[in-house]
This record gives sequence, structure tokens and C-alpha cells, in this order.
Amino acid sequence: MSIYFVKGKGWRYDFIQKGERHTAAWYRTKGEAKTAEAERKEAIRNPQPVMVAPTDMAFLDLVNRVLDHMKAYRSKRHYQDYVYMAKRWVKKWDMLNCSEISADMVQAFVIQRSRRSRQSANKDIRYLKAVFNFGLNRRWISANPVVGIGFFPVEKVRKYVPSKEDVLKVISAANEDTRDYLWTISDTLGRVGEINQLRWDDVDFGRQTVTLYTRKKKDGSLTPREIPMTRRLQQILLKRFERRDKETPWVFWHTYPDRETNALLKGPYKDRKKIMRTLCKKAQVKYFRYHALRHFGASLMERTNVNIGSIQRLLGHESRETTEIYLHSIGEAERNAVRIYEDATDDSHTISHTNVQAEIAGG
Repeated sequence: MSIYFVKGKGWRYDFIQKGERHTAAWYRTKGEAKTAEAERKEAIRNPQPVMVAPTDMAFLDLVNRVLDHMKAYRSKRHYQDYVYMAKRWVKKWDMLNCSEISADMVQAFVIQRSRRSRQSANKDIRYLKAVFNFGLNRRWISANPVVGIGFFPVEKVRKYVPSKEDVLKVISAANEDTRDYLWTISDTLGRVGEINQLRWDDVDFGRQTVTLYTRKKKDGSLTPREIPMTRRLQQILLKRFERRDKETPWVFWHTYPDRETNALLKGPYKDRKKIMRTLCKKAQVKYFRYHALRHFGASLMERTNVNIGSIQRLLGHESRETTEIYLHSIGEAERNAVRIYEDATDDSHTISHTNVQAEIAGG
């Protein structure tokens, strides 16, 4: 019997159809169990079509959704990088669905880009791959045409790090406000975006610390790190605090006209790109940008035997490998290694430096 009663529990249906058992319990009455059994048998005879999630969408829609996500979760700079590149992609593929963009099409696009700059082409590859992965992870599309496309080889050039003398010359050539700005970047090893967003709430004169925030996490969340103040930075910030506009929360800010009303607004800087070129020219030193001050500070600390863990935390890096990119000096460990090699290979058969000089002089 397919429907039966179990004392203390209730009614149950139990039947086998096409070699598969179907059962459910516990129903209050036999009628409820019969109705449920009939519904189940009907569902087996006439199964409903399975709804399949869409696996394609317009490329333009995907790009716009990625940009919305970037704007909400990532830094302004990261978002602006995507906008800049997305304009190129959309100009080429705005009328296509994602499934219509093939690996060959992407390959042809990045090869064309590489003729201008391999670094830029590699950036397009990296960001395009992330865009399609964004759609894949949300099951909007079924394939990533960028998978398998390799990066172009590039010649890595040692980044220019200004000398202490050149840094001091540039800072000395600046006006007072800009000088304060440059020392704050230099003494905190901060990123320009972090210093631009620095508020008085982030400055703790009692603990003599400055808190900087960055969006370097994958989820885009702001990550704080505390930087101890140098005596110089403490004096700069105290002076600026005494002169501050109490209605303005930022340490460094400017007035600018509103694009629509032309009214003057107050706000933090977005960038100050032209200043460094002007100051380097005025100081008659080789041009360097704000970010070089981070490299300069990190290298200077390493040369004075600050451990790499401390430098990593001050720079706000997630990995030690990133910090090592900033360390351009030859450390004492490397010098010792060369001395050991020299001692191990030095013997009586080695041509002396004096003999080499004599041979060169004699032709």
C-alpha cells in the first residue's frame, strides 16, 4: 500500500515509479497524504522545464556593471584607470555580446596596443581579464576570451630614486604650503591619495601618530595604518592646526570653481601633477614624481639598517615582495657576500690590480 499510517507520527505516502522511490511524511490526514502523492506523480509525469540562467550579455552592460562596482568598492584612482581603458574597449566592441568577443579579437587588440607600449598592453590584458572574470563569477557569461593570452615581455628598468641632496633642493624650492605637503609625504612614506584625504581627525598629537587609509584590499575596503610622527612632521602639523579653517576637515585642501555654478568650493586635492615638474626644473635636478619620495624614504631606511618588516608596515604593503621593489640600495649582506666570494677566489695566481694597471699602461 502506498499510503499508510504510523502511530504517533501521521500519514505517509511511499511509491516506486520508473525504478525510483518517492516518499514524504508526516501528514495529519489520509486525504492530505493522497493529495500530496497525486501531486508528486503528476510532477513526475509532466516535469516543469528547468530554468537555465542566462550565460551571455552585452559587453557594454558588463563594462558598466564593473565600473559601478569599482566606483563603489575601489579607490578613485583604480576606478579612473578602468574608465580610461573602458573607453577604448567600448569603442571597439560596444555593439557585441560578450560571447561574440573571441580570443583572436582580444589578441589582435592587445598586439596593436603593444606597438605603442607593451606596459600599456599588459595593463589592458590584466584589466580585461578581470572584467570577464567579474561576469563569470556572477554567471552572467560562460567564458573569458582573455584566458590564455600571455603578457608581453618588457625590459624592467631600475626606477630612478632621487638623492637626499636633490630631494632637499626640490623641497627648498617650494612655497610654504607645498613644502609642508612634500614633507608630509616624505615623513609618512604616504601615497599621494592618502595625504590628499588626510583629515584632522586622523592626526593624534597626544600619541604623536598619523593614520593613513588606503584601498589596497581585494574587497576595496579602506585599511588604516598608524605612522609615528617625526619631530619635523609634528611641528608642521601643529603649525597648520593652529592656522586651520575650522569648517574644513582636511589637512591639505584648496578652493576650486564648481563646473555648473562656477561658485567656489572647498575640498581635498585630487592630484597635483604639475608641481613636481615645476619644482624639479626650478631646483635644477632630474625630474621625479611624488611616488619617488616613498622609494627614497624606504631605501634610506634600509641603508640605515631598519628591518624590512618595519618598512613594509610603514609603506602599507600586503607583501614583503612589494616592499623589496622599493629597496634600491645594495645592502650590507650583499656586500659581505661579494667579500666572501672575493676571499674564496683570491690566490697567488690571481693577477693583481697593480699588474693589470701596468699591462694597460704598457699597451
